[in-house]
Amino acid sequence: MKKYFLLLMSLAAGRSLVQAQVDPHFSQYYVFPSWLNPALTGAFDGDFKVSGIYRSQWGQLNNGFRTFGVNAEAVTSKKLNIGLNLFQQSTGSGYTYQNGYASFAYTGVRFGKEDSKVIAVGIQAGMLARRFDPSKFTTGEQWSQAGGFNGGAATGEVLAQKGAMVFDAGAGALYYDMDASKKASPYLGVSANHLTQPEGVYINSTDKMPMRLTVHGGVAINVSESFVLTPNFLYLQQGNTDEKMIGAFAQYRASSELSLLGGINYRFQDAAVPFAGFDYKNFMLGVSYDVNNSDLGRTVSNVNSFEVSLSYVFRRNRLLGQRHFSCPRL
Repeated sequence: MKKYFLLLMSLAAGRSLVQAQVDPHFSQYYVFPSWLNPALTGAFDGDFKVSGIYRSQWGQLNNGFRTFGVNAEAVTSKKLNIGLNLFQQSTGSGYTYQNGYASFAYTGVRFGKEDSKVIAVGIQAGMLARRFDPSKFTTGEQWSQAGGFNGGAATGEVLAQKGAMVFDAGAGALYYDMDASKKASPYLGVSANHLTQPEGVYINSTDKMPMRLTVHGGVAINVSESFVLTPNFLYLQQGNTDEKMIGAFAQYRASSELSLLGGINYRFQDAAVPFAGFDYKNFMLGVSYDVNNSDLGRTVSNVNSFEVSLSYVFRRNRLLGQRHFSCPRL
């Protein structure tokens, strides 16, 4: 029975027992930049930004994932950017993952023509929590040959630890080029999360949260004055599993106040992710849909995922010719 229970928990937290130790994620990962890399804190065209994102994963299943995130960032005049993000993922089977982090990025390392090349470094620190609600578990003890399934019957499982909250920290670095005269502007970032490898966040309190290593990058290509194409990639490695994503998105400036966004990413052995959105004045809206092509998608129909994000950017009147690096995102 214990083996059955552990298998149940692994399915509630991911696609396999190994992936139960992998962080939740968004397909629109650049909406939540400091989760990806704390050095991305403040990488937007403005002075203050607040973003919200919602993800419904495998919503057709009774115990699908529901993930929410809220992010706030501010750019200061001291080349120091600050941010705060809150994150929660839950399932109908009684599993909840939560975290909250403060992040800081320093952008004062500059070189090249007119200091257009920048190396940003960032750190983040906060709390991470996981909780289990045994009342929502389903086990073999609740099944009988005579009566079938009885959800009111005891599960037969007693947890010594139903949840934990631990300190967590991460760090990262980012290179980018702000030279607007160039045809192409590359960027590259690396980060390491869960540097403390906190203990006690799983059923077995001796287990540690494995570090998550991230490499991401791309190049913004100015095809014309109104059209920008950005090929990009993302690589995540955590514990014994990894995630690889490649793709591209396009931005078309329809007017001085409106930009249209669209593109597609591909997450290897998992899903194709088309997305679309627009940037109107200070508001940005993005939607994406994961078309699942994994083993689960071939076994169970309609296990796709949907995301929607909304951001608001506050901008003061900028000086003529002032440059910025805007995080490539929806």
